[in-house]
Amino acid sequence: MLTRSARVALVMFRARLPAASSTPQGSRIFSSNFGSRPFSTAVRYSSDMAPIKTLMILPEGAEEMEAVITADVLRRAGIEVIIAGLDGSGPVKCSRDVVLMPDVSLEEAVKSRGPFDAVILPGGLGGTERLKASDAVKNVLKNQENDGKLVAAICAAPLALKAHGIGQGKKVTNYPALEDQMAGDGYTYLQDRVVEDGKLITSRGPGTAFEFALALVKHLKSKEASDELIGPLLLKL
Repeated sequence: MLTRSARVALVMFRARLPAASSTPQGSRIFSSNFGSRPFSTAVRYSSDMAPIKTLMILPEGAEEMEAVITADVLRRAGIEVIIAGLDGSGPVKCSRDVVLMPDVSLEEAVKSRGPFDAVILPGGLGGTERLKASDAVKNVLKNQENDGKLVAAICAAPLALKAHGIGQGKKVTNYPALEDQMAGDGYTYLQDRVVEDGKLITSRGPGTAFEFALALVKHLKSKEASDELIGPLLLKL
């Protein structure tokens, strides 16, 4: 039987022991829960494996469903999404007056958060006009294309790609009512819901946002990672 002093010493020794953990040191785990069931398998990467990092540029007048659905699906897949406000880090009023808060300004994202595995442009007519007029957006897109990395745009936003000379010679799509503005000038226009051509992904609008996001997951990770999200999201594709 232990004496009182021996019991005290044993308690002090146990207090110094590190807490048990099932996560290896230098690892991070991303997971989401739907009730008691996981939305997707935990995504694990060690400290010597860089996470997948994407940049979404959010201008005033962006289409909010396309922005939020895309960011949400990518984050469920364990992909980092940096939402950068085109005109700063303050609140951004979207096309249907939904206000979104960016993570950072585009200027700060370019300065300290890159490089990016993908640059993503949500649509919206007003937002697309701002993307088309921005030299900062042009520079980001040109650098991304020159580095051989993914560029993705949905709805009206492929028109910003055209304005900045991105993806010329590739297959594209965009919002159906804007087809005549996108077709030609070196682009091959398709009416598919999502079009993938090398390092360029384009899509048609709010109703194709889930498919657009899943195509990004497939490109950046794997088809298996994309397929794992379909059931828990109750999608019928």
